[in-house]
Amino acid sequence: MDTPPDDRIPDTAALFDDPTRHPLEIEPELGRGPALFRWLTLAMEHTIAALLVALIVSVSANVVGRAVLNHSLPWADELARMLFIWLIFLGAAAAFARYEHIAVDILVQRLKPRAAHALYLFQHLVILGLMGIIVWGGALVVARASSRTAILSVPWNLINSSLILCAGFIAAVALWRAYQSILFILSPDTAPPLNEGR
Repeated sequence: MDTPPDDRIPDTAALFDDPTRHPLEIEPELGRGPALFRWLTLAMEHTIAALLVALIVSVSANVVGRAVLNHSLPWADELARMLFIWLIFLGAAAAFARYEHIAVDILVQRLKPRAAHALYLFQHLVILGLMGIIVWGGALVVARASSRTAILSVPWNLINSSLILCAGFIAAVALWRAYQSILFILSPDTAPPLNEGR
């Protein structure tokens, strides 16, 4: 008797899970990571949802205005651009907190835990340095910008501050992850507690 082919979809979650990385993860639902980072991640995600709804309403209003009223709504286009800028930077920060940025981690998964955390340490120190440069550059832009948007008269500093806030959050998370990796490297037998900072 022939056995039927196995039509079940394989569970791919194991392919994306890296147990070595667990001490560095921020998971609000599981209580992983410092409470402040968990709270800020959830706040960013809720803000992203609200901004996305506002962006859809703004773009839809402009489309309806053009199609039905034969009149474009200039403020809708400007508002959509501002919302999109905030969406990009908040999304980048929230994705970084949850380790959801695209990464090639085949090397890290093959390394022993101590070596993997040495690589994580290097990675987060580089990220910290880059975010420091972005915060510094963003602060210069905000300090020199005094203009407003053309139609809605929104200060450009309100829009530009999204870059500084995003980079500052990513830098803080990178610093915490670098510290966690140092703790793991110094005592590889005992990983740092998952709920540290609670």
